[in-house]
Amino acid sequence: MAQTPVIELRHIQKHFGTLHVLKDINLSVAQGEVVVIIGPSGSGKSTLCRTINRLETIDSGEILIDGAALPQEGRELARLRAQVGMVFQSFNLFAHKTVLDNVTIGPMDVLKTPKQQAREEAMTLLRRVGVDTQAAKLPAQLSGGQQQRVAIARALAMHPKAILFDEPTSALDPEMIGEVLEVMTRLAREGMTMVVVTHEMGFARKVADRVVFMDSGEILEQNTPEEFFTHPQTKRAQDFLDSILKH
Repeated sequence: MAQTPVIELRHIQKHFGTLHVLKDINLSVAQGEVVVIIGPSGSGKSTLCRTINRLETIDSGEILIDGAALPQEGRELARLRAQVGMVFQSFNLFAHKTVLDNVTIGPMDVLKTPKQQAREEAMTLLRRVGVDTQAAKLPAQLSGGQQQRVAIARALAMHPKAILFDEPTSALDPEMIGEVLEVMTRLAREGMTMVVVTHEMGFARKVADRVVFMDSGEILEQNTPEEFFTHPQTKRAQDFLDSILKH
């Protein structure tokens, strides 16, 4: 029996006004798979990532999480959405809450985890991402790299089936990018199902099970990193690789 994909997108269409940003997108992500989505700016990568847990609405098509269709709204959507963690470009931490509170709020509110248990689990996760010594601080007292690692711990605290990363390093200084990618690489090795939108080609090459190349709202090709980077199938992918690998 083939396993049910953790995430499945069927015929997703989306417009922003007259702009057709997602054109008949079909994508499935297996358990434990790391799928990296790359492509030029404005190709629809982030929009695709954000539709997976309905942070962006879709015009038509179907999104399934573990074989269950994602509803448009309501409690069932909140429940299914909780199974898919999200790490954003800009961290999105609660500025007025401590690092520890940022990580415990979801489990306590949504999963009804008892406070003590939530705090213990949070500290374990903060240790895992290397920021446990910052637990009592507010996000503004941390570097960008530390904030992003807290955001990853916060996503993990919900025991998600998968985590979406929407350009998680693009707001970071170069020396902080490495520390965040290292945490992500470790998660991948531990078997976390991940969908990653990124410009970090080294990460895509080293960590992805599959690279998905998008341009102008379409998935133009998908392949293993080895095949994609050495033998792109389309001229647009070739041009894209030439433009980034030259720099």
